[in-house]
Amino acid sequence: QPVSPAGKTPAPAGAGAGAGRPGQDMLLDSRDHVNQLQQEATAGIEKVITGETDNMAEVFTAVRKADVAFSMLMEMRNKLVDAYREIQQMRV
Repeated sequence: QPVSPAGKTPAPAGAGAGAGRPGQDMLLDSRDHVNQLQQEATAGIEKVITGETDNMAEVFTAVRKADVAFSMLMEMRNKLVDAYREIQQMRV
């Protein structure tokens, strides 16, 4: 079953770019998900620094997950900007 970008609740069947859902909503959901992952990573780092936890593997995983999600979001943005520029260059 498809999962929404936030990864928490199942998305309706057929949800996504082809189901009439605006791309802007998808990007905003992705941005919110990346923000949530970054906040979780920051909280994990703070717990290690303050001595609340010594589970470095869990914190490292959270930081890496946030990094990969951010990189993917930036790649999506770059592809959209490239597509927009290409459309601008088209002659009508």
